[in-house]
Amino acid sequence: MKIGLLGFGSMGKTHAYCVKNLPYFFDGDTDAQIVSVCTRNLKSAGYFANKYSIPSYTDNEDDIIYGDVDIVDICTPNIYHYESAKKAILAGKHVYCEKPLAVTYVQAKELASLARSKGVVAQVVFNNRFLAPVMRAKEIIESGRIGRILSFNARYLHSSALDTSKKAGWKQDKDICGGGVLFDLGSHAVDMIYHLCGEFDEVIGKSQIAYPVRCGTDGKEWHTNADEAFYMIATLKSGAQGTIEVSKIATGANDDFTFEIHGDAGSIRFDLMEPNFLYVYLNERTGGDFGGDRGYTKIECVNRYPYPAGVFPGQKAPVGWLRGHIGSYYSFIDAIKTGKSPSPSFDEGAYVQKILECAYKSDRERTTVIIPGD
Repeated sequence: MKIGLLGFGSMGKTHAYCVKNLPYFFDGDTDAQIVSVCTRNLKSAGYFANKYSIPSYTDNEDDIIYGDVDIVDICTPNIYHYESAKKAILAGKHVYCEKPLAVTYVQAKELASLARSKGVVAQVVFNNRFLAPVMRAKEIIESGRIGRILSFNARYLHSSALDTSKKAGWKQDKDICGGGVLFDLGSHAVDMIYHLCGEFDEVIGKSQIAYPVRCGTDGKEWHTNADEAFYMIATLKSGAQGTIEVSKIATGANDDFTFEIHGDAGSIRFDLMEPNFLYVYLNERTGGDFGGDRGYTKIECVNRYPYPAGVFPGQKAPVGWLRGHIGSYYSFIDAIKTGKSPSPSFDEGAYVQKILECAYKSDRERTTVIIPGD
Protein backbone atom coordinates (compact mmCIF):
# COMPACT_ATOMS: atom_id res chain seq x y z
CA MET A 1 0.00 0.00 0.00
CA LYS A 2 1.22 3.45 -0.91
CA ILE A 3 1.12 6.12 1.79
CA GLY A 4 1.23 9.89 1.35
CA LEU A 5 2.37 11.73 4.47
CA LEU A 6 1.14 15.24 5.25
CA GLY A 7 3.50 16.94 7.69
CA PHE A 8 6.93 15.89 8.90
CA GLY A 9 7.27 17.29 12.39
CA SER A 10 7.84 14.99 15.35
CA MET A 11 4.69 12.97 14.62
CA GLY A 12 5.35 12.74 10.89
CA LYS A 13 8.78 11.37 11.70
CA THR A 14 7.19 8.94 14.18
CA HIS A 15 4.74 7.65 11.59
CA ALA A 16 7.50 7.26 9.00
CA TYR A 17 9.52 5.24 11.52
CA CYS A 18 6.52 3.00 12.23
CA VAL A 19 5.81 2.23 8.57
CA LYS A 20 9.44 1.36 7.86
CA ASN A 21 9.68 -0.90 10.91
CA LEU A 22 6.35 -2.77 10.72
CA PRO A 23 7.96 -5.89 9.13
CA TYR A 24 10.32 -6.20 12.10
CA PHE A 25 7.58 -6.18 14.70
CA PHE A 26 4.82 -8.12 12.92
CA ASP A 27 4.84 -11.33 10.89
CA GLY A 28 2.62 -11.62 7.84
CA ASP A 29 1.72 -9.05 5.22
CA THR A 30 2.83 -5.60 6.32
CA ASP A 31 3.69 -4.31 2.87
CA ALA A 32 3.30 -0.54 3.11
CA GLN A 33 5.55 2.31 2.02
CA ILE A 34 5.56 6.09 2.33
CA VAL A 35 5.89 7.20 -1.28
CA SER A 36 5.48 10.95 -0.85
CA VAL A 37 5.79 13.62 1.83
CA CYS A 38 4.29 17.11 1.94
CA THR A 39 5.40 20.04 4.07
CA ARG A 40 4.69 23.77 3.72
CA ASN A 41 8.27 24.42 2.66
CA LEU A 42 9.37 22.61 -0.53
CA LYS A 43 13.02 22.73 0.44
CA SER A 44 12.26 21.08 3.79
CA ALA A 45 10.11 18.45 2.10
CA GLY A 46 13.01 17.65 -0.24
CA TYR A 47 15.42 17.39 2.65
CA PHE A 48 13.17 14.94 4.51
CA ALA A 49 12.51 12.89 1.38
CA ASN A 50 16.22 12.55 0.72
CA LYS A 51 17.20 11.79 4.30
CA TYR A 52 14.48 9.19 4.88
CA SER A 53 14.43 7.63 1.39
CA ILE A 54 10.95 8.82 0.46
CA PRO A 55 10.57 8.72 -3.36
CA SER A 56 8.79 12.05 -3.89
CA TYR A 57 7.92 15.29 -2.12
CA THR A 58 5.72 18.35 -2.53
CA ASP A 59 4.48 21.49 -0.80
CA ASN A 60 0.91 20.97 -2.10
CA GLU A 61 -1.16 18.37 -0.28
CA ASP A 62 -3.44 17.95 -3.31
CA ASP A 63 -0.53 16.31 -5.15
CA ILE A 64 -0.76 13.54 -2.58
CA ILE A 65 -4.49 13.42 -1.91
CA TYR A 66 -5.39 13.19 -5.61
CA GLY A 67 -2.26 11.27 -6.57
CA ASP A 68 -1.30 7.61 -6.70
CA VAL A 69 -1.62 6.73 -3.01
CA ASP A 70 -3.91 4.38 -1.11
CA ILE A 71 -3.55 6.08 2.28
CA VAL A 72 -3.33 9.71 3.38
CA ASP A 73 -1.54 10.06 6.72
CA ILE A 74 -2.29 13.41 8.41
CA CYS A 75 0.32 14.80 10.83
CA THR A 76 -0.36 18.50 10.38
CA PRO A 77 -1.55 20.99 13.05
CA ASN A 78 -5.09 20.41 14.28
CA ILE A 79 -6.82 23.21 12.37
CA TYR A 80 -5.87 21.55 9.05
CA HIS A 81 -7.14 18.03 9.85
CA TYR A 82 -10.73 18.59 8.77
CA GLU A 83 -10.13 19.91 5.25
CA SER A 84 -7.36 17.42 4.48
CA ALA A 85 -9.26 14.42 5.81
CA LYS A 86 -12.46 15.45 4.04
CA LYS A 87 -10.72 15.77 0.67
CA ALA A 88 -8.96 12.44 1.18
CA ILE A 89 -12.15 10.59 2.09
CA LEU A 90 -14.04 12.05 -0.85
CA ALA A 91 -11.14 10.97 -3.07
CA GLY A 92 -11.61 7.40 -1.83
CA LYS A 93 -8.41 7.26 0.22
CA HIS A 94 -8.01 5.53 3.55
CA VAL A 95 -7.07 8.04 6.26
CA TYR A 96 -4.80 7.81 9.30
CA CYS A 97 -5.13 11.03 11.31
CA GLU A 98 -3.35 12.34 14.37
CA LYS A 99 -5.45 13.35 17.35
CA PRO A 100 -7.60 15.26 17.94
CA LEU A 101 -9.60 14.44 14.84
CA ALA A 102 -10.72 18.05 14.32
CA VAL A 103 -11.22 21.26 16.27
CA THR A 104 -15.01 20.98 16.64
CA TYR A 105 -17.42 18.14 17.21
CA VAL A 106 -19.43 19.15 14.14
CA GLN A 107 -16.34 18.73 11.95
CA ALA A 108 -15.36 15.42 13.57
CA LYS A 109 -18.87 14.01 13.27
CA GLU A 110 -19.01 14.96 9.59
CA LEU A 111 -15.69 13.22 8.91
CA ALA A 112 -16.87 10.07 10.69
CA SER A 113 -20.10 10.04 8.69
CA LEU A 114 -18.23 10.59 5.42
CA ALA A 115 -15.80 7.77 6.15
CA ARG A 116 -18.68 5.36 6.78
CA SER A 117 -20.58 6.43 3.65
CA LYS A 118 -17.49 6.11 1.42
CA GLY A 119 -16.45 2.78 2.91
CA VAL A 120 -12.88 3.86 3.62
CA VAL A 121 -10.86 2.83 6.65
CA ALA A 122 -10.35 5.90 8.84
CA GLN A 123 -8.49 5.71 12.14
CA VAL A 124 -7.44 8.25 14.78
CA VAL A 125 -4.03 7.92 16.42
CA PHE A 126 -4.65 7.15 20.08
CA ASN A 127 -1.41 5.22 20.32
CA ASN A 128 -1.50 4.53 24.05
CA ARG A 129 -4.30 2.03 23.50
CA PHE A 130 -1.74 -0.26 21.87
CA LEU A 131 0.70 -0.59 24.75
CA ALA A 132 0.62 -4.12 26.19
CA PRO A 133 -0.32 -3.02 29.76
CA VAL A 134 -3.28 -1.03 28.44
CA MET A 135 -4.42 -3.98 26.30
CA ARG A 136 -4.11 -6.26 29.34
CA ALA A 137 -6.07 -3.76 31.44
CA LYS A 138 -8.85 -3.85 28.84
CA GLU A 139 -8.95 -7.65 29.05
CA ILE A 140 -9.11 -7.64 32.85
CA ILE A 141 -11.85 -5.02 33.01
CA GLU A 142 -13.97 -6.75 30.36
CA SER A 143 -13.57 -10.09 32.16
CA GLY A 144 -15.26 -8.54 35.20
CA ARG A 145 -12.39 -9.32 37.56
CA ILE A 146 -12.28 -5.83 39.11
CA GLY A 147 -16.08 -5.76 39.25
CA ARG A 148 -18.24 -2.69 38.79
CA ILE A 149 -16.13 0.41 38.14
CA LEU A 150 -16.67 2.96 40.91
CA SER A 151 -14.03 5.61 40.34
CA PHE A 152 -11.08 6.56 38.17
CA ASN A 153 -8.40 9.14 37.62
CA ALA A 154 -6.18 9.93 34.66
CA ARG A 155 -3.29 12.41 34.62
CA TYR A 156 -1.12 13.46 31.70
CA LEU A 157 1.60 15.84 32.84
CA HIS A 158 4.41 17.64 31.01
CA SER A 159 6.72 20.45 32.08
CA SER A 160 7.21 21.85 28.56
CA ALA A 161 5.47 25.22 29.11
CA LEU A 162 7.30 26.33 32.24
CA ASP A 163 10.02 28.32 30.46
CA THR A 164 8.36 31.55 29.33
CA SER A 165 11.53 32.71 27.54
CA LYS A 166 11.27 29.74 25.18
CA LYS A 167 9.35 30.39 21.96
CA ALA A 168 5.81 29.03 22.14
CA GLY A 169 5.05 26.12 19.86
CA TRP A 170 1.95 25.76 17.68
CA LYS A 171 0.35 23.45 20.26
CA GLN A 172 0.30 26.40 22.65
CA ASP A 173 -1.44 28.67 20.11
CA LYS A 174 -5.23 28.28 20.05
CA ASP A 175 -5.37 29.77 16.55
CA ILE A 176 -3.42 26.77 15.22
CA CYS A 177 -4.14 24.05 17.74
CA GLY A 178 -7.83 24.89 18.13
CA GLY A 179 -7.48 24.46 21.87
CA GLY A 180 -4.74 24.07 24.43
CA VAL A 181 -3.38 21.25 26.53
CA LEU A 182 -6.87 19.73 26.72
CA PHE A 183 -6.72 19.06 22.97
CA ASP A 184 -3.10 17.92 23.02
CA LEU A 185 -2.76 15.75 26.14
CA GLY A 186 -6.38 15.74 27.24
CA SER A 187 -7.54 13.92 24.12
CA HIS A 188 -5.33 10.97 25.12
CA ALA A 189 -6.59 10.95 28.72
CA VAL A 190 -10.27 11.27 27.76
CA ASP A 191 -9.91 8.53 25.16
CA MET A 192 -8.28 6.20 27.69
CA ILE A 193 -11.13 6.54 30.18
CA TYR A 194 -13.67 6.17 27.36
CA HIS A 195 -11.83 3.11 26.00
CA LEU A 196 -11.49 1.34 29.34
CA CYS A 197 -14.48 2.55 31.33
CA GLY A 198 -17.22 3.58 28.90
CA GLU A 199 -19.16 6.64 27.82
CA PHE A 200 -19.40 9.93 29.69
CA ASP A 201 -22.60 11.35 31.19
CA GLU A 202 -21.51 14.77 32.45
CA VAL A 203 -18.37 16.86 32.94
CA ILE A 204 -17.14 19.85 34.90
CA GLY A 205 -14.10 21.56 33.42
CA LYS A 206 -11.68 24.22 34.63
CA SER A 207 -8.80 25.66 32.61
CA GLN A 208 -5.63 27.33 33.87
CA ILE A 209 -3.20 29.81 32.30
CA ALA A 210 -0.34 30.29 34.75
CA TYR A 211 1.78 32.43 32.43
CA PRO A 212 -0.43 35.03 30.65
CA VAL A 213 2.58 36.56 28.89
CA ARG A 214 5.39 34.59 27.30
CA CYS A 215 7.69 34.53 24.27
CA GLY A 216 5.72 34.01 21.05
CA THR A 217 6.64 32.04 17.95
CA ASP A 218 8.24 35.18 16.48
CA GLY A 219 10.35 35.80 19.58
CA LYS A 220 8.27 38.79 20.65
CA GLU A 221 6.10 39.19 23.73
CA TRP A 222 2.89 37.20 23.30
CA HIS A 223 -0.29 36.88 25.33
CA THR A 224 -1.10 33.23 25.96
CA ASN A 225 -4.42 32.26 24.36
CA ALA A 226 -4.68 28.54 25.18
CA ASP A 227 -4.97 26.57 28.41
CA GLU A 228 -1.67 25.39 29.92
CA ALA A 229 -3.46 23.05 32.32
CA PHE A 230 -6.99 21.68 32.48
CA TYR A 231 -8.90 19.87 35.22
CA MET A 232 -12.04 17.78 34.83
CA ILE A 233 -14.50 16.03 37.09
CA ALA A 234 -16.50 13.47 35.14
CA THR A 235 -19.39 11.10 35.69
CA LEU A 236 -19.77 8.16 33.34
CA LYS A 237 -23.02 6.61 32.16
CA SER A 238 -22.21 3.62 34.37
CA GLY A 239 -22.28 5.90 37.42
CA ALA A 240 -18.51 5.82 37.95
CA GLN A 241 -16.97 9.15 38.88
CA GLY A 242 -13.45 10.47 38.59
CA THR A 243 -11.00 13.14 37.59
CA ILE A 244 -8.85 13.95 34.58
CA GLU A 245 -5.91 16.34 34.91
CA VAL A 246 -3.65 17.45 32.06
CA SER A 247 -0.86 19.98 32.29
CA LYS A 248 2.23 21.37 30.59
CA ILE A 249 3.20 23.32 33.69
CA ALA A 250 3.89 20.37 36.00
CA THR A 251 7.39 20.89 37.33
CA GLY A 252 9.47 17.70 37.21
CA ALA A 253 7.19 15.89 34.77
CA ASN A 254 8.43 14.26 31.57
CA ASP A 255 5.78 12.27 29.68
CA ASP A 256 3.86 11.33 32.78
CA PHE A 257 0.63 9.64 31.72
CA THR A 258 -0.96 7.64 34.52
CA PHE A 259 -4.37 6.19 35.24
CA GLU A 260 -6.06 4.32 38.08
CA ILE A 261 -9.37 2.51 37.81
CA HIS A 262 -11.10 1.28 40.96
CA GLY A 263 -13.82 -1.35 40.92
CA ASP A 264 -15.72 -3.00 43.75
CA ALA A 265 -13.64 -6.17 43.27
CA GLY A 266 -10.24 -4.77 42.38
CA SER A 267 -8.15 -1.95 40.92
CA ILE A 268 -5.73 -1.25 38.07
CA ARG A 269 -2.80 1.19 37.84
CA PHE A 270 -0.60 2.19 34.90
CA ASP A 271 2.26 4.65 34.39
CA LEU A 272 3.56 5.45 30.91
CA MET A 273 7.01 6.13 32.36
CA GLU A 274 7.01 2.46 33.38
CA PRO A 275 5.47 1.05 30.18
CA ASN A 276 6.42 -2.58 30.68
CA PHE A 277 4.16 -3.24 33.65
CA LEU A 278 0.53 -3.15 34.78
CA TYR A 279 -0.38 -3.12 38.47
CA VAL A 280 -3.49 -5.08 39.45
CA TYR A 281 -5.18 -5.51 42.84
CA LEU A 282 -7.87 -8.21 43.16
CA ASN A 283 -10.10 -8.82 46.18
CA GLU A 284 -10.35 -12.48 45.13
CA ARG A 285 -6.88 -13.06 46.52
CA THR A 286 -6.86 -14.27 50.10
CA GLY A 287 -6.00 -11.84 52.89
CA GLY A 288 -4.81 -12.81 56.35
CA ASP A 289 -1.88 -12.47 58.69
CA PHE A 290 0.80 -10.18 57.29
CA GLY A 291 -1.49 -9.43 54.36
CA GLY A 292 -1.87 -12.99 53.08
CA ASP A 293 -1.65 -12.96 49.29
CA ARG A 294 -3.31 -9.60 48.81
CA GLY A 295 -1.65 -6.55 47.31
CA TYR A 296 -0.92 -5.03 43.95
CA THR A 297 0.58 -7.52 41.51
CA LYS A 298 3.11 -6.24 38.99
CA ILE A 299 2.22 -7.96 35.72
CA GLU A 300 5.18 -8.24 33.35
CA CYS A 301 3.45 -7.25 30.11
CA VAL A 302 6.79 -6.19 28.58
CA ASN A 303 6.74 -7.24 24.88
CA ARG A 304 4.36 -10.17 25.31
CA TYR A 305 2.04 -9.33 22.46
CA PRO A 306 0.09 -12.16 20.81
CA TYR A 307 1.05 -13.37 17.37
CA PRO A 308 1.61 -11.91 14.76
CA ALA A 309 3.31 -9.39 17.07
CA GLY A 310 5.89 -10.10 19.74
CA VAL A 311 8.35 -11.68 17.34
CA PHE A 312 10.88 -8.85 17.60
CA PRO A 313 12.91 -7.96 19.57
CA GLY A 314 11.65 -10.82 21.75
CA GLN A 315 8.91 -11.15 24.36
CA LYS A 316 11.24 -10.41 27.27
CA ALA A 317 12.66 -7.26 25.71
CA PRO A 318 11.51 -3.97 27.28
CA VAL A 319 9.23 -1.70 25.31
CA GLY A 320 8.93 2.06 25.04
CA TRP A 321 6.73 4.88 23.76
CA LEU A 322 7.24 4.05 20.08
CA ARG A 323 5.78 0.57 20.51
CA GLY A 324 2.29 1.98 20.96
CA HIS A 325 2.59 3.88 17.69
CA ILE A 326 3.84 0.78 15.86
CA GLY A 327 0.90 -1.23 17.18
CA SER A 328 -1.51 1.51 16.20
CA TYR A 329 -0.21 1.66 12.64
CA TYR A 330 -0.33 -2.13 12.29
CA SER A 331 -3.95 -2.13 13.49
CA PHE A 332 -4.81 0.41 10.79
CA ILE A 333 -3.02 -1.46 7.99
CA ASP A 334 -4.56 -4.76 9.14
CA ALA A 335 -8.06 -3.24 9.08
CA ILE A 336 -7.54 -2.23 5.44
CA LYS A 337 -6.19 -5.64 4.43
CA THR A 338 -8.77 -7.75 6.29
CA GLY A 339 -11.85 -5.53 6.01
CA LYS A 340 -12.19 -5.29 9.80
CA SER A 341 -13.56 -2.15 11.41
CA PRO A 342 -10.75 0.15 12.56
CA SER A 343 -10.41 1.17 16.19
CA PRO A 344 -10.11 3.87 17.35
CA SER A 345 -12.32 4.81 14.42
CA PHE A 346 -13.30 8.29 13.31
CA ASP A 347 -16.57 7.69 15.17
CA GLU A 348 -14.60 7.13 18.37
CA GLY A 349 -12.45 10.15 17.59
CA ALA A 350 -15.59 12.23 17.14
CA TYR A 351 -16.91 11.05 20.50
CA VAL A 352 -13.72 12.16 22.23
CA GLN A 353 -14.05 15.51 20.43
CA LYS A 354 -17.54 15.89 21.89
CA ILE A 355 -16.26 15.36 25.43
CA LEU A 356 -13.46 17.90 24.94
CA GLU A 357 -15.94 20.43 23.58
CA CYS A 358 -18.28 19.89 26.54
CA ALA A 359 -15.36 20.35 28.96
CA TYR A 360 -14.50 23.68 27.34
CA LYS A 361 -18.16 24.70 27.49
CA SER A 362 -18.24 23.87 31.20
CA ASP A 363 -15.16 26.04 31.74
CA ARG A 364 -16.65 28.99 29.85
CA GLU A 365 -20.06 28.79 31.50
CA ARG A 366 -18.84 27.65 34.92
CA THR A 367 -21.39 24.89 35.12
CA THR A 368 -21.83 21.15 34.84
CA VAL A 369 -22.43 20.09 31.24
CA ILE A 370 -24.53 17.05 30.40
CA ILE A 371 -23.12 15.16 27.43
CA PRO A 372 -25.72 15.51 24.65
CA GLY A 373 -26.91 12.57 22.57
CA ASP A 374 -26.56 12.61 18.78
